[in-house]
Amino acid sequence: MSTRSRALARSALALAAVALLSTGAAQAQDRIRLGYGRLFVNDSLAQSEDRWQTGGITASRVWGYGFDGALPGRAGDLLELRTHGRAIAPASLHRLDPDDRLYAGVLSAGLHTHFQRRGAEVALGGDLVFTGPRTGIDQVQTAVHDLMGIRPPSSEILDAQIGNGVHPTLVAEIGSTRALGAAGRLRPFAELRWGDETLARAGLDLTLGGFGADALMVREPVTGQRYEVIGAAEPGFSAVFGADIAQVADSVYLPDDRGPDLHASRSRLRAGLHWQGERRSLYYGITRLGREFEGQGEPQLVGAARVSWEF
Repeated sequence: MSTRSRALARSALALAAVALLSTGAAQAQDRIRLGYGRLFVNDSLAQSEDRWQTGGITASRVWGYGFDGALPGRAGDLLELRTHGRAIAPASLHRLDPDDRLYAGVLSAGLHTHFQRRGAEVALGGDLVFTGPRTGIDQVQTAVHDLMGIRPPSSEILDAQIGNGVHPTLVAEIGSTRALGAAGRLRPFAELRWGDETLARAGLDLTLGGFGADALMVREPVTGQRYEVIGAAEPGFSAVFGADIAQVADSVYLPDDRGPDLHASRSRLRAGLHWQGERRSLYYGITRLGREFEGQGEPQLVGAARVSWEF
């Protein structure tokens, strides 16, 4: 990302944050916590290869003035604090391959708002994305590997990882949900991301069953799987499917000066199964990630899971 683009991103992020915070300032004393959601993603839940988009977790906490199953009509009334952490790794954690992608530790925190405008569902916000050894992601992965008796990333791999940096990032998504029969919903959407990665994406989500109905859903950034933050489906099973394609302009995880070139086009195919009980729910999904860099030998399968138990 150029110096000028970084400066513009910082300015836009600051303006977005001011707009989000000032919109509901007059009623801040009435804002309550409305929900919490999370999704765990790991390739060991699908292929057990421990490579590329190897694993991470995203969590969301939402505050607002109430939620009746429909998004508010004003930006800033519903605020989401989103945190995310993940590890990106080459195919081999032991030998540096100049044709494979570099190791990267990623941590981010951001503020997002969800609202509707003329029938469209809008999610808009900004994140501060931190990369490099200072995130501690490499230490966490090393500790987990040691605990499980798996050989951890070598010093050669970690010494060559993506460096320390702070990357202001803007994310915007717009979608529209359409009913399909008595229990189906189709949701086309478009997304723009500018910051740690700059891309434009279009796709759709299909849900068969009650999962996500009259609920606030948030999209996990790597797989595109959506997780529930406010609301609960009726007891029973639901199936979800999705697909999208993106054009990518640049990525701090695939820098121009070293490692392989980024693949300008990315695709994702996903499916999942959700079970809702009286107080418990389970979700498992699988995503086929298309090639992200030139020379990547094959697509990648990544699993996603969430277990919720209310006491």
